Amino acid sequence: MALTDSLSFPLVRIEPVANLQNAWVSLSIRVSQDAEQLPAALHSIFGAPDLLAAIAPLNCVLMLDSAAVIDPALEALMPPSRVAFAFGAASLQAEDARKRTLALHEKGHRVLIDGALPADTAAPAGLTGVATDVTHQGPGATVLPLVFGPHLAHGVHTHARYAECARVGYEWFSGDYPLHPKPSHNPDDGSSRKRLMTLLGCLARDADTREIETLLKQDPALSYHLLKLANSAAFAHSTPIASFGQAISILGRRQLQRWLQLLLYARQQADGLPNLLLPIAGMRAAQMEMLCKLQGGERDDQDLAFMTGVFSLLNLLFGMTMEQIVGALSLPAIASDALLTRSGKFGQLLAMIEADEVSPDMLAGAAITPLQWWNSQLHAYHWAIQVSRNL
Repeated sequence: MALTDSLSFPLVRIEPVANLQNAWVSLSIRVSQDAEQLPAALHSIFGAPDLLAAIAPLNCVLMLDSAAVIDPALEALMPPSRVAFAFGAASLQAEDARKRTLALHEKGHRVLIDGALPADTAAPAGLTGVATDVTHQGPGATVLPLVFGPHLAHGVHTHARYAECARVGYEWFSGDYPLHPKPSHNPDDGSSRKRLMTLLGCLARDADTREIETLLKQDPALSYHLLKLANSAAFAHSTPIASFGQAISILGRRQLQRWLQLLLYARQQADGLPNLLLPIAGMRAAQMEMLCKLQGGERDDQDLAFMTGVFSLLNLLFGMTMEQIVGALSLPAIASDALLTRSGKFGQLLAMIEADEVSPDMLAGAAITPLQWWNSQLHAYHWAIQVSRNL
């Protein structure tokens, strides 16, 4: 692709959409582009198979103000089985947008009406799916018809708001609520947390395999997940793996470190649901690694960038301050500076990944082009989706 194309590639905000079982079911897509340039931007995003291939088997929900932008050429790039739409409710006042919305629905696309309909506008017959931005206020008391769902609540930033939305019938959720976990009523006892911190320290300093194996044997839950992973489709083997030594040998040291870093998040929560921090940690780790590589980082630097991404959520996992965690792990300065103050090279990358929206200036400051950023997003979400399916 030409340099100009690389520099002018649209910036895309991707957010995971989870269901009531804490599983990612889709990704919401928003494009930062003005109305005049939006069609070209959408052609850039959907014109190659990269997006839908990377996020398979998930689909995506394209968040748009109006359906009018989806012309036949664009529609041909968006298979109904993979691309759903959430269109602004106000757009249904315009006849052309209303017709396009209905046409997409009739061709098999899932269509959600985003927001409250204007007082003088009725929803077209058959369009009963809704999306609602609950950033600033709750969903109200109206119970949604489950048969016409799933309905999407976006801008869900607290577990209280999540509970409100679930109570009235929303089944899909996007927002920062996984990063604000409920206080645990049954937190890990001190000895369990100490073992995990010791294991993290071993991984950070590339400890001897026997030392890691000894620690694993002390943690039944973590041991179970490691053996389950080693026997999963991700590492297809003709004979079952039944021992930690076998698992360590099969996975290899580098993969072992990476998977164990992520396996810390795989523990079931008190309510029996998987932890939504797991795929987010996987996404951060994979994108940190790729961005480090794009900046010319060596293999060891990439491994450290990956670890920094995983560890960036440990304070939420353990209910500890990041200062306590970093102090206990004796991490290299480039990682500790990133985790504590978002400073240094890794801190700059981590801050970009955490940002609600990335600006061209932020990318330029990191010597990353918009196209490279897009490719790093696809790589990161692909990795995170695979992680959540294998753990």
